[in-house]
Amino acid sequence: MNILVTGGAGYIGSHTIIELFEQGYTRIFSIDNYLNSKESNYEKIEKITGKTPEYNNIDLTDLESTRAFFKVNKIDAIIHFAALKSVPESVENSEVYYRNNTLTLLNLLSCMKEFDVKHIIFSSSCSVYGNPDQLPVNESTPFGVAESPYASTKQMGETILKDFCKTNVNFTAISLRYFNPVGAHSSGLIGENFSRRPNNLIPIITQTAAKIREKITVFGTDYNTDDGSCIRDYIHVIDIAKAHVKALDYQKQLNTTNNYDVFNLGTGRGTSVLEIIHSFEEISGKKLNYTLGDRRAGDVETIYSDNAKASSTLKWNASLSLEEMLKSAWKWQQSMEA
Repeated sequence: MNILVTGGAGYIGSHTIIELFEQGYTRIFSIDNYLNSKESNYEKIEKITGKTPEYNNIDLTDLESTRAFFKVNKIDAIIHFAALKSVPESVENSEVYYRNNTLTLLNLLSCMKEFDVKHIIFSSSCSVYGNPDQLPVNESTPFGVAESPYASTKQMGETILKDFCKTNVNFTAISLRYFNPVGAHSSGLIGENFSRRPNNLIPIITQTAAKIREKITVFGTDYNTDDGSCIRDYIHVIDIAKAHVKALDYQKQLNTTNNYDVFNLGTGRGTSVLEIIHSFEEISGKKLNYTLGDRRAGDVETIYSDNAKASSTLKWNASLSLEEMLKSAWKWQQSMEA
């Protein structure tokens, strides 16, 4: 199969390309505009695997540039990561998020129809559930009120795909709802790039430990949780990458009467912001400077996953521990400073 990974130089995209190569896929293409990534990641992929994808600098919001790629490259399946992903940034610049995250998908679907690309895997998010009434959430949990424009774009993306599959029965689509991907490759060569100041907790922690940032602000200490801080289901990025290979294999089983499916990708365990901070201090031996602040717009109080469907259908389970997540993230931070 010829696999196109959009956003392939990015955080999850680069780890997934590594996993695809390691699982025997040999013809991999990548499209990225390097807004939140670096082209040099392809060289790091080659150092790890001995292979490199065929990569292209293309903005997927530009339909003609996107069509030009498909005209000259035969693609069998797409793994679609390319999207803006910061919750706070989406609150501040909602129109940018709506345009980018929906238009990239619509352009890809247009090209899929024109150039007969049969399969797509969509990078979705647990944010589609909003603040759920019951925990853990499973794939039958209804969409909640979106707490941010970012979450809205993921709800829209899934709806677009579901409707597309209803009227295009020879195509298949899978939405993978990630919880909170963290960590880095064990080599220390690949991790989350920070072209701008990160908004995610783990990079903020590692930057604070490395004295790049002065402090961490814990946004909200009055939530209905044991320590008052938000609770999330943190999952290693390598486990996320492995799930995409499983999804590619499963996609071959979909048919015209069942051509769309959705899976949660989490660990099934919730960990609070303050618990993460204290765990990192213990693992790294670094005392972190943090302060307690007000709630942040767009944040969900508590969410964690029921993984039963992914386990039974995809034969996938998260295998890497919170300790491994934090250790690899710290190793990646140190490698960037070396």
